Amino acid sequence: MLDAKRQNTDTLRTPDWFTTATRWTQLTFVEDDPEKYDPAFWIDVFRRTKSNAVCLSAGGYVAYYPSEVPYHYVSKYLGDKDIFGALVEAARKLDMHVMARVDPHAIHEDAAKAHPEWVMVNADGTPRRHWAYPDVWVTNAYGAYNTVFMPEVVKEIVRKYDIDAVFANRWQGHGIDYSEDSARRFKDMFGHALPKKPDAEDPAWQAWVQWRRRVLTDMIVQWDEAVKAIRPHASFIPNMGGASLMEFDLSVIAKHCPFLVVDHQGRKGLELGWSAGRNGKRIRATFQDRPVVLITSIGPEEEYRWKDAVTSGEEMQLWINDGTAHGLYAWFTKFNGVVPDKRWVEPVADAFALQAAVEPVLESMKPVAEVAVIDPSTTLRHWAPEERHAAEKHDLGVYHALVEARLPFELLSDQVLSEQNLDRFKLIILANAACLSDAQCGAVRAYVDRGGSVIAAYETSLRDEFGRRRDEFGLSDLFGAKFVSGPRGIVKNTYVALAGDHPLNAGFGGAERIMGGTRLIDVQPAGDAKTPFLYVPDFPDLPMEEVYPRKAPEGAAVIARETGKGGRSVYFPWNVGEIFWEVFAVDHARLLANAVRWALGKTPRVTVAGPGVVDLALRENADGIALSLFNLTNPMMMKGPIRENYPLGGQTVSVEIPEGKSVAKAWLVVADRAASFSIKDGRAEVEVPGIERLEVVHITWN
Repeated sequence: MLDAKRQNTDTLRTPDWFTTATRWTQLTFVEDDPEKYDPAFWIDVFRRTKSNAVCLSAGGYVAYYPSEVPYHYVSKYLGDKDIFGALVEAARKLDMHVMARVDPHAIHEDAAKAHPEWVMVNADGTPRRHWAYPDVWVTNAYGAYNTVFMPEVVKEIVRKYDIDAVFANRWQGHGIDYSEDSARRFKDMFGHALPKKPDAEDPAWQAWVQWRRRVLTDMIVQWDEAVKAIRPHASFIPNMGGASLMEFDLSVIAKHCPFLVVDHQGRKGLELGWSAGRNGKRIRATFQDRPVVLITSIGPEEEYRWKDAVTSGEEMQLWINDGTAHGLYAWFTKFNGVVPDKRWVEPVADAFALQAAVEPVLESMKPVAEVAVIDPSTTLRHWAPEERHAAEKHDLGVYHALVEARLPFELLSDQVLSEQNLDRFKLIILANAACLSDAQCGAVRAYVDRGGSVIAAYETSLRDEFGRRRDEFGLSDLFGAKFVSGPRGIVKNTYVALAGDHPLNAGFGGAERIMGGTRLIDVQPAGDAKTPFLYVPDFPDLPMEEVYPRKAPEGAAVIARETGKGGRSVYFPWNVGEIFWEVFAVDHARLLANAVRWALGKTPRVTVAGPGVVDLALRENADGIALSLFNLTNPMMMKGPIRENYPLGGQTVSVEIPEGKSVAKAWLVVADRAASFSIKDGRAEVEVPGIERLEVVHITWN
């Protein structure tokens, strides 16, 4: 195998250069860096972190090179220097890939006066000052600033410097622009006046979402073509999160974005560590084989924006290496070239070293799973980005339940429900895919006809792709459920009662009922469908003397059925994923895990037994499999920053051996030694003595 330096040399300045850009350093300059920062320190950081790629601030809001584009503001501290160009040259001498960062979201006073059409306009008709620095102006992302001015900046950078890509930050705009130009172009295309606020029920808002999508998609094409006209191997790389993929024409992204960068830089509030890996899954949900790079900040990611601070080393390593476990390339970002607090360097170097250690095994394999959670883009795009988190609770709850249950799984976007994509999985889960088109429902139905299994909940398929309410579930026949009424709620003090003997209600320790949901739909089971749980009719939660049920359980609260095609289906007519995300009740975790294991209809391909919370990711090639086990167990698991790492004790990994294969070797990649294993009932049982942070079990077949 070629060493890392040789691999980079072989792919320098080639169309597939990004395949060896796996460990990124990003330095975001501040305006006085030309006078104050130490370039030698940063060149040493490149070496210490084993970075093979770098992203450097070049221009946009501030230029860090001597730009000749009119109104392109050059740092007043630059003098006769070119700090961008100097670091580009230094990185190339280390055989690193180089990407130039531009930020087009704000401009200075002189440009705003000369070109008022470049400035975003508020709803009251006033030009928009920057919310954090009122001395400058917010740009109109949908007009000439991004289609005339910024392309000239991009072309100048690409002509002058030996780079592989241009990376744009904050390029997508900041809400609705109410300029005359935007209003006219929008009305010409859709016939509406600009909407006054985000509102999923407002046709003007939905039209504006589509208009913005077209404008920004066209911008991706324009900038990328401008880059390639000068350097054919290079690309324009827009900064975006996994959720952003629903906002663009997927065919354009497929053509113009050879890899994708996720700008979700760390945990915020009560966010869980697995969110890092979820970022990669969300990209793969749409683009299965596209490389994904995850940006990690060395500072805390909170609303108060301490951008030049340093979070704990363990917190950085958590984020970087949970991404590693799920196949994301590592990228850390530092704001300000001056470094008054160097505590981040060693933890980042350690995290990058761990990434480098597992790359040789993971890079030749593809993610696989028996289970997929459907990423409901068609539903989520009806929500304004700032409100979308409320709609995602259903999916987040199911996600965490699967992590707790130690079930490897992937995401699959409802935008790409092809036969090929669906048939990679034995089971798909629709946590609350409320909005589905007839074609999407047909794709799911055909998948079930081919033997696939389905779990669905709440309003799944009750609306069409435009958000219009159907009279019946689009997937009623698969659910074995006929819609009666609802949803209603929020309802408090609700319960569901165990009914009969079924695998879905196993393991509840003799309980007769468990907590129910807060948003309920009344359904009638159809045919031979089973109802392992029934609703307990509502009763008061106060006064305390009145807190008792008046009626016996009635009405289906869970419907389970054999599809007759070789698969199984489970339907929850209540918000099981959402309420689990809000409350984390152990009974709901068990119920969801029971549903998955029953719907699979077999022992999962991979099981892991042992203490703690472990995030699993399975990869495979013709020669074997690699199972990543990332340790999430920590008393600060749901509130960062994590103070220290808590190693896990022994784990037993059981893997189904493919027909016609036998185990050649079991290897612990991080520990760098052979693992003991045994063979029992067609499965290999591998002993993992413990997990410090990450371990990868690599099993090769004869």
